[in-house]
Amino acid sequence: MTADTHAARPHPTLRHRDGRHARVTYEELFFDLVYVFAVTQLSHGLLHHLDAGGLLQTLVLWFAVWLGWQYTCWVTNWFDPQTPRIRGLLFATMLLALLMACSLPQAFGERGLVFAGAYAAMQVGRTAFIVVELGPRHPLAANYRRMLGWLCIAAVFWIAGGLLDGPARLACWLVAVACEYLSPMVGFALPGLGRSSTRDWTIEGGHLAERCQLFVIVALGETLLASGAMLADAPVWSLDILSALAATFVGTLALWWLYFGTASAHASAVIGSAEDPGRIGAYFHYVHALLVAGVIGSAVGNDLVLAHPHEVPGMAQIMVLVGGPAVYLLGSALYKRVVYGGVPRSHLAGAAALLALVPIGTICSLLLLGWLTTAVLLAVSVWEARTRRHPVLGPRHPGGH
Repeated sequence: MTADTHAARPHPTLRHRDGRHARVTYEELFFDLVYVFAVTQLSHGLLHHLDAGGLLQTLVLWFAVWLGWQYTCWVTNWFDPQTPRIRGLLFATMLLALLMACSLPQAFGERGLVFAGAYAAMQVGRTAFIVVELGPRHPLAANYRRMLGWLCIAAVFWIAGGLLDGPARLACWLVAVACEYLSPMVGFALPGLGRSSTRDWTIEGGHLAERCQLFVIVALGETLLASGAMLADAPVWSLDILSALAATFVGTLALWWLYFGTASAHASAVIGSAEDPGRIGAYFHYVHALLVAGVIGSAVGNDLVLAHPHEVPGMAQIMVLVGGPAVYLLGSALYKRVVYGGVPRSHLAGAAALLALVPIGTICSLLLLGWLTTAVLLAVSVWEARTRRHPVLGPRHPGGH
């Protein structure tokens, strides 16, 4: 992901850059189907381990899921998935990702080594393949060698964690996540291999933005599927159950609007016109990890509302119902900070209003709390829609709204 393509020698697997938006291929869309399953596994895992330990474990697993997708996304931004070798690489990665997703429910149990082995093989194998494919002298090769070094370091901690149990596994995997998540921030710097510059990551902005947008669709789609499955399994479709479905659907619709109804159309232009597109692209990936985490939390909250609409929630349930949308609003605010250069006041007010619902949640039903969180999201959506009809910001224009 480094060096200007115009300076690079032609390579048969690289995407042809002609200045137009590189389209997302069917191979990439097919690859993303595994992540529908992975997001479902994570949300169901959190639903059944709704405590501080379960939340921390789910966060570690989510970062692994996201990093596996993110590193693949960067590869397909540079390399053409329709060429036989890159298509084969993508499908091999897909198989490992499927094995990783299948092991998620028992990743902190008996399948820890399976999870760690599949994930490490996916990360290291994909990058090693690209290093071999490019050869030693291609301008892109140095960056991928540095990346491979960091992924190999992380793999040691992934495998070590898979061999250990309990807190030791969690500690090793936290170190592994940190290696993979933070190393791009320092240009994959390694002794003897140098350091990459984000200014050299001449990415195709439209493709990268669209890939992130499609992952958000994957996460929102899983939320709707989970709500539909809960309703289908309900023995009686009472008015309360139908009201719960309405609350969860409208809330999901508000999440969709806050992302796709406002800033997403400008995202491609922001990356493409940036002086340092690599840095902006990296910001996109960091921010979307937070955004989709909020969607997963919201999906768990929706399941709780549909499963037990009359139940008075405990604190863990309240924090999921309130925290999922609040994390999403924070991620959305940072996303719009990258796109427009300013943090929207509507999102900060919405997050504060959600936190104010915590004491109310101790005396009301899950159904009522679900409607209250949905009402906050709707209010933020309306505020945002009114702002966009009278914009005070253009892409990357400093200021707020």
